[in-house]
Amino acid sequence: MVKQERAARTRENLIRSAAEVFERDGYAVASLTAISSQAGVSNGALHFHFASKEALAREVEDAAADAVEKMAEGCRGSADTLLQSLVNATCRLLAAVAGDPVVRAGFKLGHDPSRKNAEGGLWRWWCGWVQDLVAQAQEEGELARGISPEDAAAAIVATTAGFEVLSTWDRDWLSRERAGRIWAFLLPLLSGSPDRTPAGPDGEERPAG
Repeated sequence: MVKQERAARTRENLIRSAAEVFERDGYAVASLTAISSQAGVSNGALHFHFASKEALAREVEDAAADAVEKMAEGCRGSADTLLQSLVNATCRLLAAVAGDPVVRAGFKLGHDPSRKNAEGGLWRWWCGWVQDLVAQAQEEGELARGISPEDAAAAIVATTAGFEVLSTWDRDWLSRERAGRIWAFLLPLLSGSPDRTPAGPDGEERPAG
C-alpha cells in the first residue's frame, strides 16, 4: 500500500511537472529529461509511468479535462438559472487557467501545431458545452427574443479563448474583475427578462458600467 501511494504521488508529480514544462517550452521543445528534472525523479522513474512524451501529454490533457468538466458541471448544478451557470463556469474556467498549470497546459496542448494528434482537445469540449447550455437556455426562455443561440455561444467561446491567448503576455486578462466586466456587457444583451438577468460570477453583484 505504501509503495502504491508513493507511485501515485510520483505519477501526479510528473503530470504537474510535465504541464509546467509543456507550457513553458512548448510540446516540440519539451524533453523528458527536463520533465523528470522538474519533478525531481530519474528518467527511469518517468519511463516507468509513461512510455513516451506523447503519452505524458495525453495524460496532462486528461487531467485538465477531468478538472474542467467537474468544475463546469458543478456550476451547472448549483446555479438558479442556466445563464448564471454559464457566467460562473466561464469565470471559474479563467481562474483555473490562471492558477492551475495542468489546466493551462491542457488547453494549449490541444491546439499545439507540433502535435500530430492535436484536435482541439479541451477547447472543442468547451465549445460543445457552451453550445449545449445556451441552447437549453433558449428552450427555457432565458435568452432575449431574437438572440441566436449559435451566435451567442460563438461569442462566449471566442471571448473565453481570446482571454486565454491574451493572458500569455498579460495575466490580468484572466482576472475575476475582467471576466465580471465582460459579463456585465453581455448579460443585458442575452437575458430574456430584466428581472431574471443573472448576477456576476457566483451570484455577486455585477460591476457597474
